[in-house]
Amino acid sequence: MTTILWRPPADVRQTSRIGDYLRWLSAERGREFGAYAELWQWSVDDLPGFWRSIWDYFDVVAHSEPTDVLSGGYTTGAPFGPGTPFGPTGTWFPGARLNYAENVLRMPGVSGDTPMVLGHSQSREPVVFTADELRDQVRRAAAGLRRLGVQPGDRVAAYLPNVPEALVLLLATASLGAIFTSCAPEFGTRSVTDRWTQISPVVLVAVDGYRYGDKLVDRRAEVAGIRAALPSVRATVALDYTGRGDGAGQGLDADLSWAELIADTDEPLTFTPVAFDQPLYILYSSGTTGLPKPIVHGHGGILLEHLKMLALHHDLGPGDRMFWFSTTGWMMWNYLVSAPAVGSAIVMFDGNPGWPDLGALWRMAEQTGMTFFGTSAPFLLACRKAGLSPKDEADLSRLKGLGSTGAPLPPEGFRWVYSDVSETLQLQSLSGGTDVCTGFVGSTPLNPVYEGEIAARCLGSRVEAYDPTGKPVLGELGELVISAPMPSMPVGFWGDEDGSRYREAYFDVFPGVWRHGDWVTITDHGSCVITGRSDATLNRGGVRLGTAEFYSVVEALDEVVDSVVVHLEDTEGGAGELLLFVVLSDGLELDDALRAKIARELRTALSPRHIPDAIYQVTAAPRTLSGKKLEVPVKRILTGTPVDRAAAKGALANPESLSAFEKLARERPHS
Repeated sequence: MTTILWRPPADVRQTSRIGDYLRWLSAERGREFGAYAELWQWSVDDLPGFWRSIWDYFDVVAHSEPTDVLSGGYTTGAPFGPGTPFGPTGTWFPGARLNYAENVLRMPGVSGDTPMVLGHSQSREPVVFTADELRDQVRRAAAGLRRLGVQPGDRVAAYLPNVPEALVLLLATASLGAIFTSCAPEFGTRSVTDRWTQISPVVLVAVDGYRYGDKLVDRRAEVAGIRAALPSVRATVALDYTGRGDGAGQGLDADLSWAELIADTDEPLTFTPVAFDQPLYILYSSGTTGLPKPIVHGHGGILLEHLKMLALHHDLGPGDRMFWFSTTGWMMWNYLVSAPAVGSAIVMFDGNPGWPDLGALWRMAEQTGMTFFGTSAPFLLACRKAGLSPKDEADLSRLKGLGSTGAPLPPEGFRWVYSDVSETLQLQSLSGGTDVCTGFVGSTPLNPVYEGEIAARCLGSRVEAYDPTGKPVLGELGELVISAPMPSMPVGFWGDEDGSRYREAYFDVFPGVWRHGDWVTITDHGSCVITGRSDATLNRGGVRLGTAEFYSVVEALDEVVDSVVVHLEDTEGGAGELLLFVVLSDGLELDDALRAKIARELRTALSPRHIPDAIYQVTAAPRTLSGKKLEVPVKRILTGTPVDRAAAKGALANPESLSAFEKLARERPHS
């Protein structure tokens, strides 16, 4: 029986936002629900009823009301996506005219002098905006963009870190009906231009550099290279972030400074009403096997999805301070900055989370009064491995939620949170994707926390596990699919006029059903266990092994810093080869004793099937710019694909890591 680490308090329905929503459903809709599972079932069986309730409950600000919720009479179980009557995602809320920025800046339940944006950075002193100051910053930035000729539909590109100015620029751009896009400044020139040459931005806002811990990183050459590759850019705006500006250009060859862009003006704050599916921003796939896909998200879908998640699942509202460690190159940044829409303040951080030590962010949690601390599973596991006990580092008594995403968090990570962070907070493990800019499985205040499991499928997200024939399964491993449309599914891919790239990305395997690319098990008590990417599956004698549990065991060893595992199929139907690559602590060499220890640990913790056929030492495991481990390019290189075709090096944080696999591919006798 799985261990329960946290249970909802007895008065959860009286004290939580989802409890208030349930009372509203009873009073306004005559609907009564017992367990969360009943509410979830209704939310995916009656999509129009559920999503209209979200619109009404949160009192969405609209300039014209929708004539319907989901056009065309969509029925549960009907196929959707390109080539069906319901397009990529169906047509949601036809007739509605609204603006995402207007709804975020409403900041319900918050007084004008409440600090709402707390920006901490290793490059400069903290920057804090109250609710009124945030609105004023957006008003002035929008006026500045208008002076630069920005029109609805134009793209505004941010080469900015996770700082308040990036949020101001997003909201100002959205207020005009223009389209925002961002890349974090650790992205190199090629990574950025691979993304932005596809969308032709008209304005570029960039920093001259940044500090990562005690290291100054100069980005002036990268900005020059980006600008040279983008003839569509009419104006470059420089944010002097490192404090070495030299006049209007602020250290960059720019047309104006950020201060000039947001110069004071009498222009009022206005919002251009746009259609529900008007593009709001463009995010990008990792681009490991080709050009990154420019994923277009709409005003209305993002707004409704984030209202639902932040309030009903994360239980955030006025008085809360939400933090999620992210850069502007990861969708969790877009998720974080929607929090003012539910009345929650946000804490932003830019810098090295391990500098001067791994306790830094936990001390910042106390300093800023965080009530919600979001991060990645690898960060939590790094803290655990370092022997850190955050509850001894800082007063974390205000923390009521701890979010974890980016990779599966293994059971020992769950146990560490409750032994070393707090016994009382709710660990909120979440999984979703850039493609939907949200989590579709996550926590709820109504559900217990089970060790090693994600608590529930999220409201309005019809997540199922499919066997290879497309049949839903419970209690066994299957392909994670979403079998009904969600409003925050992409409006489309930029430039994909016939929808073919969109169809290929999500709807090719199971026609009319969204395949996400993860392995998931849905348990008999409604929780979910994600065991890794389905395209990186380890298949041993017909038994599928997820990568996540493999890494959990190997990387728990003191000697192992990082690892990557791949399975190479035998074209003649044999067992194939399971290959493990390990990055070891400084000064260590892989020898037979350590190989035997790794094999013993895998046999004991998992099974004899998990013992690799060979173990190799490498200097680094390849990772994307957002830190995700990459098995597929390694597998492709080892099976003979040239490195340049196996992975787009600009999409990797450490492209040099591939050379070891290239060398091995040449040396292996049967590669």
